[in-house]
Amino acid sequence: MSRLILPYSREDAGAPPSLHPDYRSTVLRSPRLAPLAIPATLTEITGPDEAWDRLMGPAMTDLTAQHRGAPQGQRIVVAGLVLDEQARPVPHTMIEIWQANAAGRYIHSRDDWPAPLDPNFTGVGRVVTDAEGRYRFVTIRPGAYPWGNHKNAWRPAHIHLSLLGPAFATRLVTQMYFPDDPLIEIDPIANAVPMPYRQRLVARFDIGITEPNWALGYRFDIVLKGRGQTPFEEHHDDH
Repeated sequence: MSRLILPYSREDAGAPPSLHPDYRSTVLRSPRLAPLAIPATLTEITGPDEAWDRLMGPAMTDLTAQHRGAPQGQRIVVAGLVLDEQARPVPHTMIEIWQANAAGRYIHSRDDWPAPLDPNFTGVGRVVTDAEGRYRFVTIRPGAYPWGNHKNAWRPAHIHLSLLGPAFATRLVTQMYFPDDPLIEIDPIANAVPMPYRQRLVARFDIGITEPNWALGYRFDIVLKGRGQTPFEEHHDDH
């Protein structure tokens, strides 16, 4: 799949650096010594390939239908392809997603800023790509939220995605942003990814995915490795 993450990921031109001072948590998290290459063993390179349903249960592709009522916010459809470096589809890939609600609030013990929780929105789901590498999920557009990185700091609206390959160690964690969001330009996490690679983290509006009178559609294709690869998330934010 994308990369085998052992102690540290190899940094390349499109990857966020381990140390990005504007993102203050990296000052404490980044290693001070050169990373060591640890050869992969059988434990790292084997796993539940094509057995996700048996391991994790059925897919949870509609985050708006997990409770008795409909959640607040703009309903959206996110769809795309998972591709390798040769633009070939990657089937049977587990994609886990998590996000804030429309008010920018996570269901998380550490998220206590005074935005409302939504009793009809948990903000987590999962989907497995089909034989053509396609995925699709329904959710609501998340809201921005403040975080304590610096004065008046706000994270742009985003959705977290975790992709698991044929083994648990073959994992890509990334974020999807929305087009025309002014907060992207001043967000230290997004800006840890240099241009033009940062644009690969931004979904595009797609009228073909949009469903009339029901939901706006966004396309977000994920390239696992090679020159066009989707940047990974070196450090998770507080949620």
